[in-house]
Amino acid sequence: MIKISGAVTVKTINGRNGPFNVGKLVTEVGEFSVKEGIEEFDPGQYEGEFTISRIYQASYAIGGRSITEVRATLVAIALTGLDTTTAQEEEPPAEPEPELPATGVPSEDKALFGQLWPLGEKVKLDPTVDREILRRQATRLKELGYRFQPVGRIFVKGDPD
Repeated sequence: MIKISGAVTVKTINGRNGPFNVGKLVTEVGEFSVKEGIEEFDPGQYEGEFTISRIYQASYAIGGRSITEVRATLVAIALTGLDTTTAQEEEPPAEPEPELPATGVPSEDKALFGQLWPLGEKVKLDPTVDREILRRQATRLKELGYRFQPVGRIFVKGDPD
């Protein structure tokens, strides 16, 4: 594994299996495509120190063309240059939980989140689960009113204000 400083630009693409994140990691030694390690990030640019476990060549076909790229697998990200004042402020008083409809959604959520259920005010997803499950968990948390906080890679319930 190597640690290197740089910036990753994350964007969300809609594929045949639903939306997923891809990124372009720019470092002093080169540029790498990233698909693993950024699943829960919102689109945007993030600077920091990145721990890379694997660098490899990958290719795929799209629109009648074959694309070959150099990919990096990220296992840890230490972000810099972020405003962390909202993370250190006192949390507002908790509001009562909204009533969930009796359509079986809680049992679906319980199955989706497994050992993380019931969800608390802060949720840290397990990056070792299948990528498709991780994407579904991140999407569902956003639907439930959680927002992603890059510092600590956690989801926090409530508005950013």
